[in-house]
Amino acid sequence: MIKKIISVFAMVALIVACSSNDDLTSNSGGVADSFDRQAMLTNWADNIIIPVFQDLDAKLTTLTGAKDAFIASPNQAALENLRAAWLSAYKVWQYAEMFNIGQAEALNYYSKMNIYPTSVSEIEANVASGNYDLSHPNNQDAVGFPALDYLLFGLGSTDASILDMYATNGNAGKYQTYLSDVVNQMKTLTTTVLTNWTTVYRDQFVNSTANTATSATNKLTNDFIFYYEKGLRANKIGIPAGVFSTTPLPNKTEAFYKGDASKELALEALNAVQDFFNGKAYNSSATNASFRQYLQYLNSVKNGEDLVSLINNQIEVARQEINGLQANFTEQVTSNNAKMTDAYNELQKVVVLLKVDMIQAMNISVDYVDADGD
Repeated sequence: MIKKIISVFAMVALIVACSSNDDLTSNSGGVADSFDRQAMLTNWADNIIIPVFQDLDAKLTTLTGAKDAFIASPNQAALENLRAAWLSAYKVWQYAEMFNIGQAEALNYYSKMNIYPTSVSEIEANVASGNYDLSHPNNQDAVGFPALDYLLFGLGSTDASILDMYATNGNAGKYQTYLSDVVNQMKTLTTTVLTNWTTVYRDQFVNSTANTATSATNKLTNDFIFYYEKGLRANKIGIPAGVFSTTPLPNKTEAFYKGDASKELALEALNAVQDFFNGKAYNSSATNASFRQYLQYLNSVKNGEDLVSLINNQIEVARQEINGLQANFTEQVTSNNAKMTDAYNELQKVVVLLKVDMIQAMNISVDYVDADGD
C-alpha cells in the first residue's frame, strides 16, 4: 500500500511538472531544454513552406495556361510547352509533398497529387464515360502528376499518335476535358492549401510550441520522416527495385511514361529533405533554425560522433549512389537492379539516423505505423 501511495504521488508530481511549462522539451536523457521552437516553426513557415507552396501554385498557373493553349490547338509545340510546364511543377512538388499538415492533411492533398503508378484503366474508363468525380478516393490513382504523365507521354507510342488522341480521335473532346479537369483540380487544391497557410494556419502553426503529439513540431517532424522513409526511400527506389516484393517492379517508377525524369525527381526530393533538415530557405541560401540547429543545441552525438554531421554525410553518400543511376529508373531496374538496391541501402541508413537517433534526442515519438518490415 505504501508503494502504491508513493507511485501515485510521483505520477501526480510528474504531471504537474510537465504541465507547468508546455514550451519545454526534453532530450533523450530526460533533461529539460528551452530550445526556441517558435523560431524554428517561424523559419519553417515563412522561409520554406509558404514559399514552396507559392512557387508550386505559380508553376501550376503556368501549367494551366499551357494546358489551355494545348487544348485550343493540339500541336507539337503546344505539347512540348505543356510537358515542360508539367515537369517544372513536378520538380517543385518534390519540396511540397512532405508538408502533409493543416489543410493539406484535411484535404488528403498528397493522394490527389502524386499516387503512382497511375491507373490507366481508371483514366480510360473515366474518359470514356465522361462521368467521374476526381475528388473521390477511388480516383486517387487517376489524377495528379502521374495521370498527366500518362496523358502527355503514354497515350501513344509516338508524339504524332498522342496528338491524334487530342485532335482527330473520336474521343478527342473527352480526352481534352479530362486533361483539363485533372490540371484544374491540382491548381484548385494547391491554391486552397496555400491560402489557408497565408490567412489562417501560419499563425496557428508558429504558436504551437508545446512538445505534445499534436503540436506543430511533433506532427511535422513525423511528416518529414514519413515522407523520407515512404515517399522517397520506398516509393522512388525501394518498391521499383523489389525490396518489398519477390521481384523488381520496373513499372512502379515515378514518371514512368516520361521515363528519363525519375532520377531527376528523386534527386530533387533528396535536396528538399536535406535543405529542410538544415533549415535552408527555399528561395535563398540562408539557413535558420531547424532540425540541424536543434540537434546542435542538444549536443547530440551517436557513438561519439556529431549526429548532424552523420546525417548530412550519409545523405551525401545516398546522393552519390543515386547520381550513379541511369536517368530512367525503369531501365535501371531492368538492366542492373543491384545499383538500385545499393541506393536504397544508403537511403535506409538515413532512416535510422532520423527515425531513431534524431527523434530520441528531441524526445518526439513516431506517430505512424511502419508496415515495410524494415
